[in-house]
Amino acid sequence: MTAQISERLSYEGQQLAMCTNPLSLYFAMGGDGPNFEYNCTALWRGYVGTWEIVDGRLYLVELHGTLEGGEEASVATIFPGYPDRVFAHWYSGTIRIPQGKLLNYVHMGYGSTYERDLFLEIEKGIIKKTHVRQNGHAEGDDGPEGYGIGGMTVFPRGKQDEGETS
Repeated sequence: MTAQISERLSYEGQQLAMCTNPLSLYFAMGGDGPNFEYNCTALWRGYVGTWEIVDGRLYLVELHGTLEGGEEASVATIFPGYPDRVFAHWYSGTIRIPQGKLLNYVHMGYGSTYERDLFLEIEKGIIKKTHVRQNGHAEGDDGPEGYGIGGMTVFPRGKQDEGETS
């Protein structure tokens, strides 16, 4: 599996990359999940969620992806009646936020190592604890800063792309 495009999180005034997919737990627990189309190896789940933490509570505020039928997905696709945001009451687990320079790139999932990881321990959508793990220090100042992926393959989208010529 290729390194994956991260979910996004607004936390304490910063826009961060999350190496955790809270919506996957909702689907695993039996939540209604549409079939997402995926068009690149860096996004096997087929969507990118944007999250925020307000007053210690985790919310899904945006969802971008394409459904198998070609329609664009949104928060309301999964949570009808909640078009703007939904409280992530289903999520209990740890959110990993890599920080600093890349120490070791792993071309699989969220396996790369960065100088440090911020962990947010969540219980039923509410932050219970935070802590930082130091993983080491990058040599030099010219390495990449923050989470990123090293490469991906993009697939043609849908049947309309098959056999078309320009």
